Amino acid sequence: MPEGLTYIDSWVEPNFSRCFQLMECDDASLLQQWVLQWRGTGVTFEFFPVVPSAQTREVVAPHLGQP
Repeated sequence: MPEGLTYIDSWVEPNFSRCFQLMECDDASLLQQWVLQWRGTGVTFEFFPVVPSAQTREVVAPHLGQP
């Protein structure tokens, strides 16, 4: 893996058809570099940016309970 890209954890579907990996980085090009290392293996990737729930709570909290 490129320096700066961190593997956090992974989950596999019960039928083994897909694996979900949680990765962390500050620069999306690190994910691109990582994916390029898998060329020719038949593996495909989809990316879904996520935000930690604590960070989301900070953004949403001031708006809760308001009309």
